[in-house]
Amino acid sequence: MSRRLLGPASILTILALALGAGPAPAQVIFFETGEVRRVLQHGPWPPPLPRDPSNRVSGDPAAIALGQRLFFDARLSAGGKVACASCHVPVQAWTDGRRRAVGLAPVDRNTPTVLNVAWHRWFSWDGGADSLWSQSMKPIVDPREMGASARHAALLVRADAALACLYAKAYGRPVTAEADDERVLVNVGKALAAFVERLGTGRTAFDEFRDALARDDRDRAGRYPAAAQQGLRIFVGKGNCSLCHFGPAFTNGEFHDVGVPYLVAPGRVDGGRHDGIKRLRADRFNLLGPYSDDASGATATKTRHVELRHANFGQFKTPSLRNVARTPPYMHDGRYASLREVVRHYSELDMERIHAHGEQLLRPLHLSAAEADDLVAFLETLTAPDAVAGPGPAPHIDGCD
Repeated sequence: MSRRLLGPASILTILALALGAGPAPAQVIFFETGEVRRVLQHGPWPPPLPRDPSNRVSGDPAAIALGQRLFFDARLSAGGKVACASCHVPVQAWTDGRRRAVGLAPVDRNTPTVLNVAWHRWFSWDGGADSLWSQSMKPIVDPREMGASARHAALLVRADAALACLYAKAYGRPVTAEADDERVLVNVGKALAAFVERLGTGRTAFDEFRDALARDDRDRAGRYPAAAQQGLRIFVGKGNCSLCHFGPAFTNGEFHDVGVPYLVAPGRVDGGRHDGIKRLRADRFNLLGPYSDDASGATATKTRHVELRHANFGQFKTPSLRNVARTPPYMHDGRYASLREVVRHYSELDMERIHAHGEQLLRPLHLSAAEADDLVAFLETLTAPDAVAGPGPAPHIDGCD
């Protein structure tokens, strides 16, 4: 089987090192040709920031500024105690560190990070939303999260001079002239989405290694820790992790049953993707509904063709692994407190817990302690320095200070 080594040292370099001259050689392990190909599929990063055709204010500075204000404004909730940022905390990589989220009341699932969601295809653990703006509306009206209503959101924007000014700049129409509260709520969701889609993170130690691998740059690649290199080789090889955690974002964006129990409480289960598809189909705010701005209808193709199958029961969305070391606890119900516990789950996978029509490709990895350490070391290198940074200043919009 063919193997590839980055930039093999020349005979002269080897002799010089043997005589004690010059620096120590960079430490780069062998990667098989197929492994190199799979590593390179996880980049380059970051990709260009996309615009959402279903959201006409995607990328609009006034909408971004409006969304940023609303994201941190607890007045958007009933009682004025919960903001979007109460669960999506910037210094905690835009999640909350809890096993399960708590808004006005406890909810059933772990809070996912909103970092890099601009590249997602489906939203929420069950894919119950097909756009970022639709998903942004749901916590506002969920009784257990923010407990508000379209009327509540519309009154807030109409009553606050700065919010009203930004709304008018973004949508070209004063909010006071908009009598339809539901339309205002949708526009609030679209402004929130315009802000959140900017929350992309930068390059990581892995990205530097990946690009060095692509260039055959041994010196640069040698700065990547040996344990992380070994873990990466498990990730793309023996572990077969990249089958689902695929591409630059380290997710295929789809839904899988990975053997995590879906019992929420005695007598109550979380149906995952099965329930999400049912909610998506019934949602008047989906991409097939009246509020999508995509006249071509292209973004709604996925929604139009999604099929409800029995096998969807107990499936949950594959999360991105970027910045994963910053977002414990893990799984849809937050059952694992550490990456080591997640690795143990896949190493000791109980096949009897997987739904009868679940993932046929999963098998226990049976990793040694050293291999588990290496895999965790690799996952930790997917953290970007700006993963715990604040959002930065909102765009300045003249007349709306």
